[in-house]
Amino acid sequence: MIVNACTGVPIATTVEPAFDSATRRRGLLGRDGLSRHHAIVIAPTNAIHTWFMRFAIDVVFAARDGTVVGLRRALRPWRIAVALRAFCAIELAAGSIDLDAIAIGDRLRVTAAE
Repeated sequence: MIVNACTGVPIATTVEPAFDSATRRRGLLGRDGLSRHHAIVIAPTNAIHTWFMRFAIDVVFAARDGTVVGLRRALRPWRIAVALRAFCAIELAAGSIDLDAIAIGDRLRVTAAE
């Protein structure tokens, strides 16, 4: 689970890691959507693309210590997003950034699901 340590709000209760080249390349390809509170964490990376995807996503870029360094809301298919200081990209359902009030400078932490 990923929790916003600044607000205490869980932003993802299901976390799917994409830490090797095969899972990073596959990402969300072939899916029709991403459910609320489901996240894919792509690391290490400071850039993602949505080529060949079928739906928009929110992207939270975080530094190695979990600090949010970039946000992209409703990134549509066939786009690229970059955050130079990021260590990872967290892909969420479109609208999640605003619904969970995620802001630049927030600190995210990974915890065991409760």
